[in-house]
Amino acid sequence: MKYRTFLTTAVAAVVFMGACSKDPPPPPEPTGPTAEELEAQRIADSIAAAEAEARRLAELAAEREARAREAAIAAARATLTERVHFDYDMAEIRPDAERTLRDKLAILRASPAVMLRIEGHCDERGSNEYNDALGNRRAQAIVDFFTGFGLDASRFAIVSFGEDRPIANRSDEDAWAMNRRGEFIITAGQNDINPGGTP
Repeated sequence: MKYRTFLTTAVAAVVFMGACSKDPPPPPEPTGPTAEELEAQRIADSIAAAEAEARRLAELAAEREARAREAAIAAARATLTERVHFDYDMAEIRPDAERTLRDKLAILRASPAVMLRIEGHCDERGSNEYNDALGNRRAQAIVDFFTGFGLDASRFAIVSFGEDRPIANRSDEDAWAMNRRGEFIITAGQNDINPGGTP
């Protein structure tokens, strides 16, 4: 009897519990991105990183190119202003001076806005009048060299300083050799120098 009462009570409790219970709640909706969204974001991040790296490399290349061009322009400017020297009492272009003038010629052809003042100088031997005339002949010989290769004479001005502006203030062969020279001053087109050799 006790067993039957217990069994009845247990069955009643199970039925009651079953009647009171509802369906379990549905599982919660997943929060956060899906696997597809995560993959899409990963791809987008990779593309953005690649684009940023490409921009960085392009900027570095542009900076390198700008520095290389500045260095080339500086070298061309140095070539344009490099001195040439003359033998004693002569105004003829020496072979070493011709090589220097040919280097200048290539830059001048590629840089039509550049204009030069060519200064003729002498050593201290001889009279002032003679040295002034000799310095003028030396400067004119340089202009004649350039115009002989087709450059317009209007791009050049000449001046003679004779013996008045020595760069070596001694009276010996080495000093005299240094003072017998042609100097080059850029008077126009300083910022238009084309070092590339093509106009």
